[in-house]
Amino acid sequence: MEVRVPLLNGNYYHIYNRGNNGIDVFLEPENNYHFLRLYAKYIEPIADTYAWCLLKNHFHILVRIKEMSEIDVNKLSYNTTKKPKVVEPSRQFSHLFNAYTQAINKRYNRTGSLFEKNFERKLITNERYFQQLIYYIHNNPVHHGFVKQMSLYPWSSYETIVTDKPTMLKRDEVVTLFGNKDSFIYFHSCEQHTNEISNLLIEY
Repeated sequence: MEVRVPLLNGNYYHIYNRGNNGIDVFLEPENNYHFLRLYAKYIEPIADTYAWCLLKNHFHILVRIKEMSEIDVNKLSYNTTKKPKVVEPSRQFSHLFNAYTQAINKRYNRTGSLFEKNFERKLITNERYFQQLIYYIHNNPVHHGFVKQMSLYPWSSYETIVTDKPTMLKRDEVVTLFGNKDSFIYFHSCEQHTNEISNLLIEY
């Protein structure tokens, strides 16, 4: 049995999960909104988010797990009645998936698992990988044929980064990584060859 490496404080990760057996997990816009509300509830207290994208049957998220000194345990939410003794970032993601599954099962009168049991995680180790991964996440809807250009897809962080609307996303850090907002937009307008980090991307 494959043993999953725990999410460690202070590290950056590409996190991904998909529907069990490839089923759709976002069936209508309200599902996306609800997932993001739950994400804010369970994940924002323990992680900084740099990029995200929700598609019909899977999602991608780029996060930095906060150091314990940065986490306010009083703001943590759990999907259980018993408060855990130790803050485990991996478990917070499990709470997110369980809460969302319960909501979808209730709404659509279904039972059983919604997501694959173990969510994928890849440790990000350098700035080039970080930059390419942001492009990869934002380009996913184009890659899968949902839209012709990234700016037309409503369920990713691309539009949030290029606008000034309030957000918990680490927008300034992302923009600085590319130099400035114009450079961010230009980089995303060009076809980037992510084959150089293909061994670090999560397959689906």
